[in-house]
Amino acid sequence: MTDLSDYDYHLPPELIAQHPLPKRSDARLLVVDRAAGTFQHRHVRDLPEILKRHDALVLNTSKVIPARLVGRRSQTGGRWEGLFLGADPDGAWRLLCRCRGKLATGDEVTIIDNRGYDDLTLLLVRPGEADVWRAVPSVSEDALATLERVGRVPLPHYIRRGEMEDADRERYQTVFAKVAGSVAAPTAGLHFTGPLLERLNREGVVPVGVTLHVGIGTFRPIQTRTVEEHHMLPEWGEITAAAVETLEQCRAAGGRIVAVGTTCVRLLESAAASGRLQPFSGETELYIRPGHVFRAVDALLTNFHLPRSTLLVLVCQFGGHDLVREAYDLAIRERYRFYSYGDAMLIV
Repeated sequence: MTDLSDYDYHLPPELIAQHPLPKRSDARLLVVDRAAGTFQHRHVRDLPEILKRHDALVLNTSKVIPARLVGRRSQTGGRWEGLFLGADPDGAWRLLCRCRGKLATGDEVTIIDNRGYDDLTLLLVRPGEADVWRAVPSVSEDALATLERVGRVPLPHYIRRGEMEDADRERYQTVFAKVAGSVAAPTAGLHFTGPLLERLNREGVVPVGVTLHVGIGTFRPIQTRTVEEHHMLPEWGEITAAAVETLEQCRAAGGRIVAVGTTCVRLLESAAASGRLQPFSGETELYIRPGHVFRAVDALLTNFHLPRSTLLVLVCQFGGHDLVREAYDLAIRERYRFYSYGDAMLIV
């Protein structure tokens, strides 16, 4: 069993990026060579010089929805916050809720729209697993349409205490986002711009789109004493047959499968669970931890992650625990910017 303290580290608070850089691809890039055990300081804009012809760049095309809700408890007037996780076939919503005091079945919440006006109400009908509530909205329209009116960008709490600015609607979204469904951004993809993707394509790097909707399973903290005791919650993903064919062609031509972000790693490895990469559509609970053997991923571009998180456990398993910890120590000394709006690391 692996003690969770093995994935702890101290980060000076001022290194937590509160805003992205004006130009996404100007983010710093720490290149970690596993075979040589070396580090290089580059920038994301240098990827066309770092990656090779026939490399496949796997991008998560999931789109972040405005899932953060602000309101008040209708009975008491107390402040309430929620995170929309999805809608059931009968129209009920699944929510994470936060407020003072204890919520109970039958409580009603008034949701405040982006202009500060009361909009709809939610009737809490049943608590579920992992603090997820089931709630019935007072409107019958499509949930995503409602969220566009009342929802806010679901920034993590370490960025301005989760309070969005208008610019976050564009900044907290990848330029290749297509399929709505994530409640947090696949942040490694935030570094890419249209011109950078075009340069990569001219150099023979092949973009491959897949989809994994980021849910609470990705950022839910590990609260068990050991790494192995933690359980991942399911998230929906898809890799098409055409994507698999392209990835196999790239590998056959001598290229590597380069996953952009831990979400792509989990999806690719889920699709290769049989030992061979296959099309995949459905939920995955794959938890990449010590002992996992990687079958589909050759290189990983990822941001710097929170201590004691499943994301850091995954990165350490891919890059080697000691080498990744050394990389994090170096990044802190060199004043890299951390977390969602921060800098990146490429492990080859």
